Amino acid sequence: MNPLNLAGVFAPIPTPFDEQDRVDTTRLRAAIDRWMKIPLTGLVVLGSNGEAVLLDEFESDQAIVAAREAVPKGRGFIVGTGRESTQAAVRAAKRAAEHGADAVLVRTPGFFKPQMTNDAFVRHYTAVADASPVPVLLYNFTALTGVTLQPAAVAKLATHPNIIGMKESGGDAGQINDLVSATPDDFRILAGSAGTFYASLCVGAIGGILALACVVPDACMRLFELTRAGKHKEALALQRQLVPLSKLLGQAYGVPGLKAAMSLIGYDVGVPRPPLTPVPEAAVKALRDAIAQLEGIPA
Repeated sequence: MNPLNLAGVFAPIPTPFDEQDRVDTTRLRAAIDRWMKIPLTGLVVLGSNGEAVLLDEFESDQAIVAAREAVPKGRGFIVGTGRESTQAAVRAAKRAAEHGADAVLVRTPGFFKPQMTNDAFVRHYTAVADASPVPVLLYNFTALTGVTLQPAAVAKLATHPNIIGMKESGGDAGQINDLVSATPDDFRILAGSAGTFYASLCVGAIGGILALACVVPDACMRLFELTRAGKHKEALALQRQLVPLSKLLGQAYGVPGLKAAMSLIGYDVGVPRPPLTPVPEAAVKALRDAIAQLEGIPA
């Protein structure tokens, strides 16, 4: 049995860059030190919010090593290792394991969209899982990749002993329900959208990997705990309070919005890597207002 605890909330953290557009490992370790004072289940580095697709392999290894040094053993440490080719994804998973990852999060390849069939995904993930020294989490994020990992493919992959779960970022609790229904009880589904986190938990998700947890981790953990305790009225009320900020960090402003929000609450994570650009001042104001509305939420 895999010892990694996936029940709870993981924060998919941003990757800081310095003024010369280099990975800033000093800033990264400092930010992680602060996150580790909060009872998050763990962190994800080099996910979508970590701008992973904008890093080369050397930079990716730099970020993994620095993050592993700052995350204590016993806190979940998941590394994004999705690549377009199966061979590159295998190599990335092996390097992440060598550098201390507890598990790898592997997004769907999506450049050759028409050819990304269920069979192609099953072959790709099976090869990665066969070769990875650490457990594999599937990762579906259709809004970014343009492809969808269907429940039928997930059901096949869930039988692999080294594929332990999946992050579904679609924001559709019905899709979460379909995935839960199609997979064994010990296969863990993690929600990737804070806007439907409560609903996802209610239909069987074990937890979430939420950008919102980078900014208001206590509130995200509280929502998880309230739902698990069956306090559904309180959980639903909290979910509704979290939606405005969640929308700004998701479809509205994405990674640049997350980095702006982190700056507003005192995290030094730098600016987005080009071609991404910082959000305009109007967005900063909207983020500031949404964060201010949450400051009175009891922890």
